[in-house]
Amino acid sequence: QLQLVESGGGLVQPGDSLRLSCTASGFNLDSYTLGWFRQAPGPEREGVSCISPTDGSTYYREFVKGRFTISRDNAENMVYLQMDSLKPDDTAIYYCAAVPPRVTTVQAMCTMPEYVELIYWGQGTQVTVSS
Repeated sequence: QLQLVESGGGLVQPGDSLRLSCTASGFNLDSYTLGWFRQAPGPEREGVSCISPTDGSTYYREFVKGRFTISRDNAENMVYLQMDSLKPDDTAIYYCAAVPPRVTTVQAMCTMPEYVELIYWGQGTQVTVSS
């Protein structure tokens, strides 16, 4: 079974930066569509950013454009989320997600995950932005 593990969360002040990392145990992620989602207190989970396996195509939600950057290093089997200019509204649990090849596009993964047949989720890392 594919297991995803996130790291890099923490408590920071507004305007600070964090870099989240995610890797998989027992699976090579080079052919997977990858993404970051977040969930604030409440029932809704929202897509933040997703990235394609090889061509570098990315999707960003409007509220993080210009502040967050998603990247991947297939040689190291890692996906990252660089978060700059953090705001209190960014406070949430951040989850790494992976979709097997030939299942989705970056747009569909981030905007319509409920229609993707198979998504693997990490257990999350807490990001808290507070003064």
